[in-house]
Amino acid sequence: MTRLESTTDHLLAAGAPDAVAIVEAKRVVTYGELRDHVARLLAALDARGVAPGSRVAILAENSAFWVAAYLAALHRYVAVPFSTKLPPAEATRLADWAGCDAVLMDRRNERDYAAAFGDRPRLNEVTAADGPVPPWPTSSVGLDDEAALMFTSGTTASPKAVRITNRNLRANTASIVEYLGLASDDRMLVVLPFFYCYGASLLHTHLRVGGSVALCNTFTFPETALEMIDREQCTGLAGVPSTYQLLLRASSFASRRLGSLRHLQQAGGKLPPVLIEELVAAQPHARVFVMYGQTEATARLSYLPPALLGTKLGSIGRGIPGVQLTVVDEQDSPVPPGVTGEIVAVGENISPGYLNDPDATREKFAGGRLRTGDLAVVDADGFIFIVDRLADFIKSWGNRVSSQEVEGAALRLNSLVAAAAVGVPDPDAGEAIVLLAVPRPGASVTEDEIAAHLRAHLAKHMLPRTIRLVGALPLNDNGKVSKTQLRALVQQPDAV
Repeated sequence: MTRLESTTDHLLAAGAPDAVAIVEAKRVVTYGELRDHVARLLAALDARGVAPGSRVAILAENSAFWVAAYLAALHRYVAVPFSTKLPPAEATRLADWAGCDAVLMDRRNERDYAAAFGDRPRLNEVTAADGPVPPWPTSSVGLDDEAALMFTSGTTASPKAVRITNRNLRANTASIVEYLGLASDDRMLVVLPFFYCYGASLLHTHLRVGGSVALCNTFTFPETALEMIDREQCTGLAGVPSTYQLLLRASSFASRRLGSLRHLQQAGGKLPPVLIEELVAAQPHARVFVMYGQTEATARLSYLPPALLGTKLGSIGRGIPGVQLTVVDEQDSPVPPGVTGEIVAVGENISPGYLNDPDATREKFAGGRLRTGDLAVVDADGFIFIVDRLADFIKSWGNRVSSQEVEGAALRLNSLVAAAAVGVPDPDAGEAIVLLAVPRPGASVTEDEIAAHLRAHLAKHMLPRTIRLVGALPLNDNGKVSKTQLRALVQQPDAV
């Protein structure tokens, strides 16, 4: 097998030693300093007997330490990023199940998680920052060797660990850099966690071009993020639907010009067309990229060119460079325009499968193609429009109702920040539709007003049986609405 430079060397190749790599709240880290941090961690892991190819857990907040830990693991180990919101017992279970041999953990999390990893060698940011800088160790990798294990978000089911190879990571990074047109003067404001594949892709792409990332770890008050964009002259912002819902309807984002922004990336779920239009209007000088992806695809699968938002609004576009997307029927044949089918994907960014789960791997990656579980239609020009997640469809009165269509209709009300629809068991309807809606701060809206609005925009069989105003929707660790938690919530006695 051909051996190549490590993926860490690949990602850092364009970064000049004195160029800024990471901007934190109180410090700036250059590429030279970042390489020194990585070298210290590698020497420390080697001194503790962690063998090349071992799986190394990373549990830390977004920080220069997280980046150094991840790059150290990619250099000659396998990176296993952990969510900082896991219960300690779950961290123990996942570390044992994944076979982690060491852990890189920041001091902030040591009190809660130190015992979770047992007697495994454990290093923190002091190890990365202090002491003499050892020589940079050479390392080579096979393209099809594992680079990372990424846990899925678990929005509709229990998380799985996706095996990401060096080939997967490099291919997806190159594709994203190409269609976004990233360069060394790009600086991304990062509000997404790096343990999430979308967040990690922001790191991969900006390091690869010698650009930088500015880390904003507090999004409870979105004005903090806007201040950092302005102060650090960020050229990019990436978010999931809940990110932009807050920015557009609970912050000054729509009325404040952020002149440094060049592009806005949206993925991690469908942002209703009405909010995409608001996003374009909010910062008209910035290009808006609507994208689609999955952890099983390393990160991205498709994008809609910003110039087509006017004519293809609501579409996820077509496959990114190097990726072929097809919408197929139950017989695995491509569907004609306008007919609903499942999206399947082929490309070098597609994972070889799940860790320790051959049955799920055979089902999800049959024939080397990724079965996404997303149902969609394709138009006459080949552009794809997602209808809903297969698991999120609501079967009511013999009809298959798209939860995303119900949510999109609700969010045409400017008085709402967010909305989510789920089905609950019903002896007559099969499933009854329940809508949870989050009012805009200071807005006065009632459940009856929402119902009247929906009657004007939806067919009768799509109308919710129950509408409930709530302060917030349950989000998973990646900031996406958890339909699993929602279904459990609305089925509790007296919940709705």
